[in-house]
Amino acid sequence: MRALCGAIIAAGSLIGLGLACLGIGNRYSNFHRDLEDTTVVFVRFKMLDTPLQFGLVFLSLAALIGIGLTFVGLAYHHERRLREFHLATQGHAADKTKVIQ
Repeated sequence: MRALCGAIIAAGSLIGLGLACLGIGNRYSNFHRDLEDTTVVFVRFKMLDTPLQFGLVFLSLAALIGIGLTFVGLAYHHERRLREFHLATQGHAADKTKVIQ
């Protein structure tokens, strides 16, 4: 369940990051036309609007947390299944020794 929740969080934040990138592209698509020359202009992160900066940082952190939660959840899941397997095999071995004796 942890892994599934983490995957859902990661997927939602990655979709949000994609939409934020589309929004930034639309916002700054005509940025070079405001200048006198027609050279290629790159918009740096510190030049973005504050809400766009906040959105990018928040969604990036949410994606990292979701991916981390997914891997930790999968690790705990496999550890739990391994522990259950060992308990099940020890229980069957004890039953077989009782039957043989």
